[in-house]
Amino acid sequence: MGIRRPKDFYTGAMFLLFGGGAMALATEYQIGTAAKMGPGYFPFVLGAFLVGLGIILGIRSFLDTQGRKERPSFHLKPLALVLSSVVVFSLLLRPLGLLGSTVLLVLLSSMGSHEFRLKEALLNGVALLLIVLVVFVYFLEFQVPVWPAFLVGRT
Repeated sequence: MGIRRPKDFYTGAMFLLFGGGAMALATEYQIGTAAKMGPGYFPFVLGAFLVGLGIILGIRSFLDTQGRKERPSFHLKPLALVLSSVVVFSLLLRPLGLLGSTVLLVLLSSMGSHEFRLKEALLNGVALLLIVLVVFVYFLEFQVPVWPAFLVGRT
């Protein structure tokens, strides 16, 4: 009985690791109950869900999938583009504001896909930007620069 679905196995292992870590770190805070939640409650429950999902995926990885084994493949370009887009976003948030850095984040991370289309990526960037503006700036009132520094005279 070997691993039939390596992707499920490694994903399950990752979920177990992150979920277990979240649960362990959450115990440093008061967890509380569902009726009276403490600051560690949400991370603990989320970690428990990740552990449960990891167990399910781990079991699934050993089940026969029509007698064939999947071969795991690793693509460096999508990984590098998605991770670097997050770094670029954090570095350019102050000078470009939320407008420029969010659209740039979506464009860079979209280039990691083999189905990249500039028009669709720009539309996705604008849609995400509107959602971010409504949720974080309007409702949650985060103090983040929205406009680029050169437009508002910020240095």
